[in-house]
Amino acid sequence: MSGSAIERVAVIGTGVIGASWATAFLARGLDVTATDPAPGAEANLRATVRAHWPAMEAMGLAPGASLDRLCFTATPEEAVADAHFVQENGPERLDLKQDLFRRLDAAAPLDTILATSSSTIMVSEFQGACTRNPERVVLGHPFNPPHLIPLVEVAGGQATSALAVELALGFYRAIGKHPIHLRREIKGHVANRLQAALWQEAFHLVAAGVASVADVDAAIAHGPGLRWALLGPFVNLHLSGGAGGIGALFDKPLWAATEGMWRDLGHVSVNAGLATQVADGVADELALRDQGELVRQRDRVLLALLQLKTTAKDLP
Repeated sequence: MSGSAIERVAVIGTGVIGASWATAFLARGLDVTATDPAPGAEANLRATVRAHWPAMEAMGLAPGASLDRLCFTATPEEAVADAHFVQENGPERLDLKQDLFRRLDAAAPLDTILATSSSTIMVSEFQGACTRNPERVVLGHPFNPPHLIPLVEVAGGQATSALAVELALGFYRAIGKHPIHLRREIKGHVANRLQAALWQEAFHLVAAGVASVADVDAAIAHGPGLRWALLGPFVNLHLSGGAGGIGALFDKPLWAATEGMWRDLGHVSVNAGLATQVADGVADELALRDQGELVRQRDRVLLALLQLKTTAKDLP
């Protein structure tokens, strides 16, 4: 089945990520069957999707998109019984993943892709529980919140077929996402590892007394973060290289200085003292701001940026 032929999606686990995925699928005109064992899960899911829906309307709904196409079932087995694609969003616990994928594999149609949103657990660690068809299990890791952010990281495990990876990539592209293909598994995937590297140095700079929490935030939000929202690290470097592009940078003294900074980056563990220092710094930074309004403004600007990016066809 091609990505464009998928019409029915099962969402397993409807917390923050699962509810956001359900919103994204519904906005693309798909039928969504969801399940979650938590008390009040259905009511919470429907309320969350309704809250997200104005943003989906602003971005543009696909023909046939409707909140009425959301169903809720009591068990994962019921949810996946006739699904064309499954998006799992359960807890980050290996034992739970193994048990859940054993059940999904037993109940879903044999050719249905089983994708996991796992942030840290790799597909190879649990796909062996799928005794019917382990080849169809893939990573489909979104960047939060998936109803807004286009990125999806796709990878296979040791037993995953190349066809399953291609089908997952095709499906995510068909619903307007920007999937990337990881050629091999690695803990944390790509975006979280890049983010973790930045966080490590951010905490180090605060711990070393170089800058305040607010100034570290400002250094990104009012500096390279603006460019990073448009172009990735390599293309930004390329544009910094002048006529020679990225290749010309590596022969310049500035590049030797850059590698010198790599060797000087901090290694820090967030102990109780540093945790308190950073939490207090964030509280000071936000003291005069309403957090609800901050989130609303963040999302409004993010929506505007996403809409602008769709018109900038030369941005990769």
